[in-house]
Amino acid sequence: MSGVRNPAVSLVVASYEMARVLPRTLRSLLPPYQRDLDPDMVEIIVVDNGSSVLPDTGSFESLGAVIRLISVAHPTPSPVAAVNAGIAAARANLIGVWIDGARLASPGLVGACLKAATLHQRPVIATVNYQLGPTRQYLSAQNGYGPGIEDALLDSIGWPDDDGYRLFDIATCEVRGGPTGAMLESNALFLPRDLWQELGGYDPAFVEPGGGMVNPDTLIRACGLPDVQLIRILGEGTFHQYHGGLSTSTADGAMQVLQQGSRVYLQRRGKPLVPVRAQGWHFDGRRRVRLDAQLLADGGQACPAA
Repeated sequence: MSGVRNPAVSLVVASYEMARVLPRTLRSLLPPYQRDLDPDMVEIIVVDNGSSVLPDTGSFESLGAVIRLISVAHPTPSPVAAVNAGIAAARANLIGVWIDGARLASPGLVGACLKAATLHQRPVIATVNYQLGPTRQYLSAQNGYGPGIEDALLDSIGWPDDDGYRLFDIATCEVRGGPTGAMLESNALFLPRDLWQELGGYDPAFVEPGGGMVNPDTLIRACGLPDVQLIRILGEGTFHQYHGGLSTSTADGAMQVLQQGSRVYLQRRGKPLVPVRAQGWHFDGRRRVRLDAQLLADGGQACPAA
């Protein structure tokens, strides 16, 4: 498939064994669900990292969009090579990466990131992570949360046909301390093409299953580039669907991933893993305006403590 000729934004979506959740993720990235976004503005590149059955391109056609599918020739337990292949194939100047293809987008996320990218020559645009369900999914799973309950939860808000912003009503925020709190990672990270090249993409040294701490590492390294501006998108977000992931399925699994990943990060970087505490700029994704400190206090979208 040739894709969009001159896209304004490229979305790279990494996938592995996501037959249930990937079609919903892709639908959430496209008009008409994505508001104020022309189909010709966006290209989507799905990079499959060795699924036993490749994503069904026929289901892509039903979405009314051209979606490019890349199958990694030599898949590894880490998604890093897959993500970097997608970044290399992207044609737009602004590139957003979904290292976890199980994450739904809120209805204005893509348009908000496009607008935010115009505010600075070297923007690092970070979106806030949420998880579907009443608590973090590794805790919800202990009480029976799984695909069936999640499907019913989405049906209860009429997703995707009704107001997509109701995702916030059925989700738990991953960021403690609100939008000005420390941010460990962003699962929809947008950088201009030149910054992705300057960064070198995701570091292939992170060979651990799931990439270990490569996603936090990427945000930290991006924010450390010279003369960049961190821009946090408020009022929009990504919402993790349950799919048996390493860090979202069980409490023991989540703790193991964090502990092992932090040890490896310390060895690899020579410093402990510390979230990004820089305030950056706050961009109201729904009103498409930058918020100063007073505006934030007077009504900017806050991310409730998890």
